[in-house]
Parts: sequence; structure tokens; C-alpha cells
Amino acid sequence: MCRHLAYLGAPASPADPLVGAPHALLVQSYAPADMRGGGTVNADGFGLAWLADDAGPPVQYRRARPMWTDDTLPRLAGTLRPAAYVGAVRSGTPGMPVEEGACAPLVDDRWMFSHNGVVRDWPSSVAGLAEKLPVVELLGLESRTDSALLWALLRHRLAVGGDPVTEVARLVSDVDRSAPGSRLNLVLAGRDLLVATAWTHSLSVRADPGGVAVASEPYDDDPAWQAVPDGHLVIARRAATGAVTSTILPLDERSSE
Repeated sequence: MCRHLAYLGAPASPADPLVGAPHALLVQSYAPADMRGGGTVNADGFGLAWLADDAGPPVQYRRARPMWTDDTLPRLAGTLRPAAYVGAVRSGTPGMPVEEGACAPLVDDRWMFSHNGVVRDWPSSVAGLAEKLPVVELLGLESRTDSALLWALLRHRLAVGGDPVTEVARLVSDVDRSAPGSRLNLVLAGRDLLVATAWTHSLSVRADPGGVAVASEPYDDDPAWQAVPDGHLVIARRAATGAVTSTILPLDERSSE
């Protein structure tokens, strides 16, 4: 069912959360602590996306193989100090392809996206939602996976002017109605906003003066980590001063707006 993490704040290296910390994403790829029945290892790929400067689009590094087999990621992560990033490891759902395009984070020219979970009874359960996408967008999915469809649905809603927090919450609500029992922990991160949902899967948040981090599982023993209740979402925003603050709200407060 995958594991992911994200950060928004002052420029900081992703090296510890990804590979250096006691329970870094690397460790979670082969020894996750809270998969909740969603598999045992996350060996079907990994990815990192980050914002490299003040104006450019996100940069991706993804591979369709276990994170522990890659020698480049630790060195790459050690050279970076982005103000926002998303990392993920993948446990592919049976029947879905194992390929680079299926690995989170998925990106466009502004946003980074990850899905930790599964859409039940894929693909028939969400055919009605998929029908609302323009045909070109549906044909252009990066991979034939539930996560790629979720990203296409969210990206389309944002492109027509939807509020990011509201649209993330609505997407969870819409998919849950169409495919009850789905696990829908989503992350959407951009230059000044980070949104993460907890929907039948584990999520924790840590806020400190430097920034806000979210993770499927805490990657260190910092006592500031707080478990996000099921059915809630984390919203972290960067103010004009550069300070980042966060709130935790019930998902239904935003999905009904």
C-alpha cells in the first residue's frame, strides 16, 4: 500500500527522511511498521520530487525498483535543500503495472502528488468518475493505475479553478462513495501549500519552527510527531513572511464546501 512523506518549510535536505533517519523511507520500504494489512514490503519502485528554485516546476527522480538497490538517491538527496519535497516508495496492487510511470510522486508544472492506498474494485468502481475527464487526459495517463487516475482527476479539477484543499477533500469523498473501503491517503504539495489526508491508513505530522513534515510513519523518534486521526486532513501553508503553519481538520468540513 506504499509509504510516503512530504515537507514544506525552510530549505532543508531530504537525506535524513529518505535514507538517514532511524526509520527513514528506505527502512520503511523493507520494514514498514504500520501497513494495516496492505502488504509487507514496498519494493515496486520509489520516487522523489522537489522544487529546485523559486520559479521552476518540480523535478522528479523515480525508479521502478526497490529503493535499497539504488546508489544514486542517497548521493542526490544529500546535495538538495528544497523548500518543498515529496518522497514515496511503492507496493504495487496485484494486476497493476510495475513501471516508472506508476511510481509517485506524480507532478505537473506546479504540483507534486502521491497516493498511499488502493481504490477498491478498480477500475470498474471509478469508471463513472473517469468518464468526466476529457478523453485526451484519460488517454494520457502516465500509467494504468488507480493512483494515476486519481492524479488526473485532481489535476483536472485544479486546472479549472478548484481550490486545492477543497478538491483534495472532494476527491477522497467522491472516490469513497464510488469505491467504498478504498484507502485514500493523498499528498498534494506545491510552493506554498501542503495537503495530506488520512483515510483508512496511517499518517503523522510534525510541525516545528523550521517547517511541517507529514509521513505515513514517523521517520525518527522526535516527540513532536502527532498521529493524524482517520478521516482528517493536514493543511500546511507558507505565509508571505516565509513562516509555515499547519492545521488538522475533518475531511468532511472541506469536501462539502
